[in-house]
Amino acid sequence: MENVIFDVKNLNLFYGEKQALIDLNMQIEKNAITALIGPSGCGKSTFLRCLNRMNDLIDGCRVEGDIRMEGKDIYKGGWNVVDLRTHVGMVFQKPNPFPMSIYDNIAYGPRCQGIKDKKTLNQIVEQSLQRAALWEEVKDRLKDSAYGLSGGQQQRLCIARAIAMEPEVILMDEPTSALDPISTNKIEELATELKNDYTIVIVTHNMQQAARVSDYTAFFLLGEMVEFDKTSVIFQNPSDKRTEDYITGRFG
Repeated sequence: MENVIFDVKNLNLFYGEKQALIDLNMQIEKNAITALIGPSGCGKSTFLRCLNRMNDLIDGCRVEGDIRMEGKDIYKGGWNVVDLRTHVGMVFQKPNPFPMSIYDNIAYGPRCQGIKDKKTLNQIVEQSLQRAALWEEVKDRLKDSAYGLSGGQQQRLCIARAIAMEPEVILMDEPTSALDPISTNKIEELATELKNDYTIVIVTHNMQQAARVSDYTAFFLLGEMVEFDKTSVIFQNPSDKRTEDYITGRFG
């Protein structure tokens, strides 16, 4: 258990009367990439948003069961929501930089946490951009608008913005679906490097991407987690025929 960051037990989620997640049980390892795969509408992103309680923002959403992060239940008073979202950062499907400079995008979160010292902020900005493999491309234009960056650069900026908060976990919801192949490759390389310092959970529709970057893969179907194992097992020797059919393109 010491290498487990999330322990999910008997998780059920409802939107009003509609059940979107059905009795999920899994453990997510630290410093690994876990991919969530499955057809559209199967519950992948819904589950991802459970891990930082983003579903709390949806009217009529109800969660039953336990999700423990480092032993503390994130839904039953173990974590303050603001603290939880500091520890569990998120990168969305489409790049969403703030309407401000590249520098201020990174410095915004630390400033909100009370960091005002210019030298400290400069250090955070540089380190975060370096970790996101973006520093060399933007170091001479930090005062420029983030909207002037390409789509791939904007997504790496959003990753740097998450890193600036010093999270333990980075959630990625289809982070490359709006990007070209070159930018996608950069994000994949970046994710592989980042797992040395962070735990990454990624939702992807791209089977090849899941096979390339993840250590573990969970296959979702109709709100259920059909199978969860090491990625090599899921793609080479799945135990459930539905997993094999999905991976080989026979349905979904």
